[in-house]
Amino acid sequence: MRTAIVTGGSRGIGRAIAAAIVADGGRVMIAGLDEKRVADAVASLSQRTGDGARVAGVTVDVRDQAAVERLMTETVRRFGGFDTLVNNAGIGRFAEVGVMTDADWHDVIDTNLTGVFYCSRAALPRLKQAGGGWIISIASLAGRNYFPGGAAYCASKAGLIAFSEALMQEVRTDNIRVSVVMPGSVDTDFSGPSHGGDASWKLKPEDVAEVVADLLRHPGRSLPSKVEIRPAKTK
Repeated sequence: MRTAIVTGGSRGIGRAIAAAIVADGGRVMIAGLDEKRVADAVASLSQRTGDGARVAGVTVDVRDQAAVERLMTETVRRFGGFDTLVNNAGIGRFAEVGVMTDADWHDVIDTNLTGVFYCSRAALPRLKQAGGGWIISIASLAGRNYFPGGAAYCASKAGLIAFSEALMQEVRTDNIRVSVVMPGSVDTDFSGPSHGGDASWKLKPEDVAEVVADLLRHPGRSLPSKVEIRPAKTK
């Protein structure tokens, strides 16, 4: 039975990924910043599956090394171990460089990039102990396609793509597969540079979750290390 940690798992893409893993018969630890949202996600998934023993949650700020370590420890305590880490926690702060605050810059870089480093580093010894597994990080096509007002966000996602590719090469001999998923526009409540209007052309969180589920189904000889997913049609 697959056991996964999903950061940013209380809503949007992360919640859809957690639901997909549980639907495939796995267990999931949902990590998020908001205690109520985490509790709601756990209750909803537990009710859907009829098996509350396969879903748990914990409030975690991935920018906090000690909190990340508690996440790993609690997952092992609850489930006996884990074989999958999905780095999905992320935020956006959109402003031109000339007016961006230090706080906004650090919030984005520390959450979207440093948080992935903390989680991945803490997970590695547990994954090795489990005999291998997966680290899947949710980046963005903004890590390849840059835009005004997106300097911090684009830099964080570009860094995440580079981090994932380097980590993949470091741990593939340990039977740990590392992939980075790069969605285009997704219809969530994530703070972006534009709001309103028709969103029917955008990807849904479930579309990204299906990519993650497909990755986890790949045979051990296969490693799709970088996946781009974008809306089939433009706005």
